[in-house]
Amino acid sequence: MSTVLRSYVQGKWQAGSGTPQTLVNPSTEEALAETSTGGIDFKAAVAFAREKGGPALRALSFAQRAEILKALAKAVADAREELIAIGIANAGNTRSDAKFDIDGASGTLLYYADLGAKLGDAKVLVDGEGVPLGRSARLFGQHVYVPRQGVAVHINAFNFPAWGMAEKLAVTFLAGMPVITKPATATAQMAHRIMELWVATGAIPEGALSFVCGGVGDLLSHLGAQDVLAFTGAGHTAASLRALPHFARDSVHVNVEADSLNAAILGPDVSPGSETWNTFLAEVTREMTQKTGQKCTAVRRIFAPANRLDEVREALVERLAAVKVGNPADDKVTMGPVATAAQLRDVRAGIEKLAEGAQIATGGAMPVNGQSAPEGKGFFVAPTLIVNKTPRVDSPVNQMEVFGPVATLMPYADNGTLLTLVAAGGGGLVSSVYSDDRAFTQEVVLGIAPHHGRVTIANEKLAGQSISPGTVMPGLLHGGPGRAGGGEELGGTRGMALYMQRVAVQGHRALIEQMFGIKKDPAS
Repeated sequence: MSTVLRSYVQGKWQAGSGTPQTLVNPSTEEALAETSTGGIDFKAAVAFAREKGGPALRALSFAQRAEILKALAKAVADAREELIAIGIANAGNTRSDAKFDIDGASGTLLYYADLGAKLGDAKVLVDGEGVPLGRSARLFGQHVYVPRQGVAVHINAFNFPAWGMAEKLAVTFLAGMPVITKPATATAQMAHRIMELWVATGAIPEGALSFVCGGVGDLLSHLGAQDVLAFTGAGHTAASLRALPHFARDSVHVNVEADSLNAAILGPDVSPGSETWNTFLAEVTREMTQKTGQKCTAVRRIFAPANRLDEVREALVERLAAVKVGNPADDKVTMGPVATAAQLRDVRAGIEKLAEGAQIATGGAMPVNGQSAPEGKGFFVAPTLIVNKTPRVDSPVNQMEVFGPVATLMPYADNGTLLTLVAAGGGGLVSSVYSDDRAFTQEVVLGIAPHHGRVTIANEKLAGQSISPGTVMPGLLHGGPGRAGGGEELGGTRGMALYMQRVAVQGHRALIEQMFGIKKDPAS
């Protein structure tokens, strides 16, 4: 019998009624758990979070909120092996992929715990320097951030059930807002177990954290002007959420992380066998196959100088051919299945679309029998490299994201063409530049920067130290314009702004400096 996953709302665990949704092992298609939110009173859940959790968190200083985050990070780290096993079974993760997710969760919580400790006993953020408003130094204005007095609803994607939940939670808790978090149902088993561990710590104030396992029901209909929705998922779903009439009427704050056609760019100066060349190949291969390509930051488009196209293709095909696809319960497997049957259908259809007018260098949309998986079972797809020798702005590769281990290699003849093709992606989370030519790097970075939330640079000076572009860093912004959703998360205190109201306070300087703990100017 499969496990029943419950929601945690109004300070207690509640099982839903009605027809449940079933969670399966994507390698074997065996049922693992079921869940439902039928019968749960979401109106009461939102009110409980606002009325109990909000005041409790706002009463705490940043340092006190940091202590909560530290306890939550420890709970995740202490259960690492148990959570890895869940990631292998329910998310199709290899052991390495599961660790990436789990360690990302605990690491982000600890980063924000350290940040909260540095912010100390304050309860509001001071935003920059104050502004003199008159002839006298006494008349003064200061911008500050204060916590919103609503609830933050987090809707997370299926690919990072631990890290995705933790990164949103860390920022929101430190900002002083209560959270209702909802993982994607298909891979919710890990998030559910983490929530059980967090509740067991006793560190969370009553009402400060609720957990919805299953459909959202009418949850979003109860949000208003002081509330926040942070959504990670498909762009078309995000568009429908933004269009909700009461969201527009009440100006509900919405942050979206959606589709992203991230690019990896090889500079014309880079020779085969060089440190930069090897870094490029290693990182592109990792970003194509880690989490089976189910990362919002994965490389989808690869740009190489026209005279290096064949060498890049051959090198990537060789590396991708070494990937062992199958049931990650087998330690020899290096890439697991995609998460769901629907995901597999979408990936196969996407490969066929991208291959129109192009060539499949390795992989493809055909059925794949996974190593150590039952015959004909599992949602497996091979790492797929497509070569498009004549890319256009309107080519499918610049219009659609295939959320799996799939990328398209394209040539460029000059920098102008390169910049035009990268921009044709319509906005991305992160793209990377691999070059030892400073002039080329500067031109390309500045040219693609307006279309991205983050740009990474790799060269021989960073050989052995480069952080793969798909690794989201808590101290840097995560988000991007256009297709990527137009949102911003993380980035240290920058991410906290979504959950706080920036207000300008003007008046007597000495009083304002005392209120907000600002070092006094003797002239005031």
